[in-house]
Amino acid sequence: MMTSVDTDLIRVLGDPLRLQIVTMLARETLCTTHLVEETGAKQTNVSNHLKVLREAGVVETEPCGRFTYYRLRPEVLEALAGQLADLAATARANADTKRACP
Repeated sequence: MMTSVDTDLIRVLGDPLRLQIVTMLARETLCTTHLVEETGAKQTNVSNHLKVLREAGVVETEPCGRFTYYRLRPEVLEALAGQLADLAATARANADTKRACP
């Protein structure tokens, strides 16, 4: 069984600030202002990271007056977790498989 892992999503989550944002959004829906205050990053930096997360489908937006709130989409992370679990199961099943050198 060959397992395919969403490498684009891993790359997106591989950035420390984006991972911090995702971790915060796992606890509650927040606006950019909250994320700037909590991370200490500049507003433009946070906005750029939120754009990447939105385009990757990790977060969704909710307009609220002049603010935009961001909510984590857990099903995207669950799908990635499933892919990684499948990869781990493949590794476990093939732990004793070794290709001979030519």
